[in-house]
Amino acid sequence: MRPEMLTALSALAVAGVTAVGGIVTAVIGRRQPRGQQRRDDFTAVTSRMEGEITRQGQRIDELEEDAERDRATLRAQDFALRYLAGWARSLVSYMRDAHLEPPPPPQPVPEEVRPYLHDITP
Repeated sequence: MRPEMLTALSALAVAGVTAVGGIVTAVIGRRQPRGQQRRDDFTAVTSRMEGEITRQGQRIDELEEDAERDRATLRAQDFALRYLAGWARSLVSYMRDAHLEPPPPPQPVPEEVRPYLHDITP
C-alpha cells in the first residue's frame, strides 16, 4: 500500500466518524428540547418563589398581629400595675391619717423593677 492511499483511507475514516457523531448529536438534540425545558424550569421556580413569598407575607401578618396583641397586653398590665400602686399608696396615706403605721413592704424593690416603678417612692 502506498502512503498516499493510507492517508486517503485515514481521512475517510475520520470523515465517517465525524458524520456519525454529527448524526448522533442531532438525534439526541431533537429528543430533548432545551428551550422548553428551561422555560418549564423557570415557570416551576417562579411559581415556587411566588408561593414562598405569599407564605412569608402571611407569616409577617401573623407576627404583626401577635406583636399588636402583646402590646395591648403590656398596656393593660401597665395600667393594672399603676392602679394597684396608686391604690396601695392611698391605703398607706389613709392609715397614716388614722395615726396607724402601715406594715413594711414584704421585701425591698428589686433593682430590675425600679425603672418601671418610677412613680413609687422607695
